[in-house]
Amino acid sequence: ETEPLTSKKDASDCSKGEDCKENGLLVRNPKSALRLVEDGNKVHPSQGDKGEAAQISNGYSGVQSSVPCNGEQQLMELEDRETWSKKIDFLLSVIGYAVDLGNVWRFPYICYQNGGGAFLIPYTIMAIFGGIPLFYMELALGQYHRNGCISIWRKICPIFKGIGFAICIIDLYVASYYNTIMAWAFYYLISSFTAELPWTSCTNPWNTGNCTNYFSKGNVSWSLHSISPAEEFYTRQVLQVHRSDGLDDLGGISWQLTLCLLLIFTIVYFSIWKGVKTSGKVVWVTATFPYIILFVLLVRGATLPGAWRGVLYYLKPNWQKLLATEVWVDAAAQIFFSLGPGFGVLLAYASYNKFHNNCYQDALVTSTVNCLTSFVSGFVIFTVLGYMAEMRNEDVSEVAKDTGPSLLFITYAEAIANMPASTFFAIIFFLMLLTLGLDSTFAGLEGVITGVLDEFPHVWGKRRELFVLGLTIVCFLGSLATLTFGGAYVVKLFEEYATGPAVLTVVFLEAVAVSWFYGITQFCNDVKEMLGSAPGWYWRVCWVAISPLFLLFVTCSFLSNPPKLRLFDYDYPYWTTVVGYCIGTSSIIFIPIYMLYRLVITPGTLKERILKSITPETATEIPFGDIRMNAV
Repeated sequence: ETEPLTSKKDASDCSKGEDCKENGLLVRNPKSALRLVEDGNKVHPSQGDKGEAAQISNGYSGVQSSVPCNGEQQLMELEDRETWSKKIDFLLSVIGYAVDLGNVWRFPYICYQNGGGAFLIPYTIMAIFGGIPLFYMELALGQYHRNGCISIWRKICPIFKGIGFAICIIDLYVASYYNTIMAWAFYYLISSFTAELPWTSCTNPWNTGNCTNYFSKGNVSWSLHSISPAEEFYTRQVLQVHRSDGLDDLGGISWQLTLCLLLIFTIVYFSIWKGVKTSGKVVWVTATFPYIILFVLLVRGATLPGAWRGVLYYLKPNWQKLLATEVWVDAAAQIFFSLGPGFGVLLAYASYNKFHNNCYQDALVTSTVNCLTSFVSGFVIFTVLGYMAEMRNEDVSEVAKDTGPSLLFITYAEAIANMPASTFFAIIFFLMLLTLGLDSTFAGLEGVITGVLDEFPHVWGKRRELFVLGLTIVCFLGSLATLTFGGAYVVKLFEEYATGPAVLTVVFLEAVAVSWFYGITQFCNDVKEMLGSAPGWYWRVCWVAISPLFLLFVTCSFLSNPPKLRLFDYDYPYWTTVVGYCIGTSSIIFIPIYMLYRLVITPGTLKERILKSITPETATEIPFGDIRMNAV
């Protein structure tokens, strides 16, 4: 694509700081990435762009014509950035990322724990004023600047570039434990291909004398020390935690789980190695299949005896809970981690959109789908818990005391095992868990891949397959600690400390950098260039004040009252809290380190260094008509 640039006379008609349109070309002063001069009718790099003038800032590359062309210069786009094949590929990818295992187990548990139906009030408020504005902001940033989580900061506020490196470290931590949970689900899936599911009886080699089957025919005497066969299968056969003394002694590595994880990473590699062109097709299965299964399980659960008891327990409002601060903290944390800003994924996925794609509509659609999925998943879980309570002749609160993965791998698995056609329902349920986790893994790794490839295009630009292979190997090796007999303890530690406070800090600084340093007016102008209309006052107020306060509130609440970790019968010792904070700090420490580094290498007085460090250093290319030009 070529377009003649106007002569000096045309360009000079624009006053400093104004935007001008000439021959279908948008020209912005004062900081064009290429400066036109008269001598020889050549395009010369502006100061600071020497040696990089051929590389356009947001993933496009261009060359300069060094041959005079009768008073005309040409800027030619040689290599376009990869884009989604279809709009639906992007939407399914974002939905697949946002809707993960946490929607199935975390939201239902937090909802009934914090007042049932009353919890929906703080959840909705936090979504409207905190989660969705941050979700929209990241989509708009990624789509406009067309860069990953590292290099995008050159165009926003260079001194905050450490945020990008912190995001990559956080994503690696998540990949090191999140995929292990999928390995557990994969183990269950393989074990389900039997006429009788192995967690229905107490006659297996791994069972103990305390094993008691609720559903066995005849009178069952349930004592204080009784353990269900589903719990023993999970703890003694899948995890084998009885062979570990805790984090002090993790024990050996489970070869069964290692093989399961290796197969999962193999699937992940061949799904993302070619970029969004291939992963955008895979999510047609991984993002839609869970909804089919959720519908099947919802219908099945609703027809079970006692299902109404579970639904009543799930939604019965306890209005007194709304006066408790921890309910609002839980609501804020749930909506934030459910939508998932701060992991670099939304930036990466949106960067492959077309410039004028309606990211505002995308943000509303995908966030709404995500929240509704969490709500419906509660019915899927609690109809079955009501059935369990009916069969045990217990209260639902006794049945629903399991939290986290235990809710799926013990309670729900046991309920499925005692339904008619249990093998079929077990297979589709654990397939659903796998697909829920896979597209979230695709997204997390794509955030790292796009960030690194955009930051180091000359090194990895043409070697994506090799880089993705190296990344998956690193993630697999990093997961070995979670594959030990005490690996479940490591997963719990990483889940609570490695990602929670770190990613909250990252998004808080991101919101501050965009709204206060880059400028809310400039950001809204960017959105207007893409969508044709600027965001209203509601979005501006949320981005400038409400969303940062929302993040600060959740972060301070977490730090002031760190969770006391307990898993099965193991109470985490105090030193694990210190280790957890060290793991969390190891990612965000890159932010102040890069700030110091930036100030040291920047020439000038301290004031000049600070001003240069908070001023965008490269231009962002914007399309106008059929061409793209660099503009600040």
